[in-house]
Amino acid sequence: MSTSTSGPLAGTSGPLAGVRVLELAGLGPAPHAAILLADLGADVVRVQRAGQVNPADPILRGRTIVEANLKDPADKERVLDLVDRADVLIEGFRPGVAERLGFGPDDLLERNPRLVYGRMTGWGQDGPLADRAGHDINYIALTGVLHAIGRAGERPVPPLNMVGDFGGGSMFLVTGILAALVERSTSGKGQVIDAAMVDGAIALSHMIWAFRGQGLWTDEQGTNLLDTGAPFYEVYETRDGKYIAVGAIEPQFYAQFLEGIGLADDDSLPLQLDRPQWPTLKKRFAEVFATRTRAEWEEVFDGTDACVAPVLTMTEAPEHPHIKARRAIAPLAGVPQHRPAPRFSRTANPEPTPPPATATDAADVWR
Repeated sequence: MSTSTSGPLAGTSGPLAGVRVLELAGLGPAPHAAILLADLGADVVRVQRAGQVNPADPILRGRTIVEANLKDPADKERVLDLVDRADVLIEGFRPGVAERLGFGPDDLLERNPRLVYGRMTGWGQDGPLADRAGHDINYIALTGVLHAIGRAGERPVPPLNMVGDFGGGSMFLVTGILAALVERSTSGKGQVIDAAMVDGAIALSHMIWAFRGQGLWTDEQGTNLLDTGAPFYEVYETRDGKYIAVGAIEPQFYAQFLEGIGLADDDSLPLQLDRPQWPTLKKRFAEVFATRTRAEWEEVFDGTDACVAPVLTMTEAPEHPHIKARRAIAPLAGVPQHRPAPRFSRTANPEPTPPPATATDAADVWR
């Protein structure tokens, strides 16, 4: 076990102030869930192997780090002492790994019956694929979500790793943890949360499944309301090779959109919801957007409800006036980082702390 000095501690403010979270080091959605809990004020302690402290790794923000080899009996006992005092444990191993290490839910809940035990996997704790490896793209592929994202006649487009790893993964793990903490306040008992990215991705696609059930969505990509099939929910290239995003769905917003692009009085223009004419509308809109730069279109639509926005790069986004006013992105240890979300009126979120430069001895944690 490391005996170096303590890193920054969270848990001093926020709605989860006083909640103690123990994170067994993993990748992707499990550490992201730990960040989100720390952003809400939880005191998060990450247990990881020795020699892996990296103050330049933004994924480690808001943590105290304890170094331990969970296969070493002495280290294991020190970590189990932290389990005894924890409210929440997060692990993202394949099913059965935590059990083999002696950190499975049965063992830990026997020691600490109030423990909320959060398990994060791609496929879930059971089912034919439970013990198989995978990544975000595999999980959303199997759910139908990946197939639904793409333009007509083209291959599906992976939406980065936001739908599986984070939208369907860490966000649902955090939801489960918070719900279990609320239930524990009345029962006094902890429980196990089986958070699977396949389950979360399907839950995120609820509205698309509902559209299918009503006959409003087909498996043909790029022909539906929200998959670039509709000309009023599309991205258009501007004269300078940049892009404008249009989301003018409702009639009142669509009217303002047409006013902005100068087609409000064009009697030859097909009706908004005339689906067979959508390709014609899209061609007209594309021709108009190509006549001005992105900045010029921003000026045209500034102050309107046309639901038109510039497509900014990740270099440009932090400098947008709205993002700056909200302080939604701010540097932390020199790296642009999201600010805690959501925000609270009374129990304000703590300021994020940078990744610790050193580990903390387990004996100095949660004294």
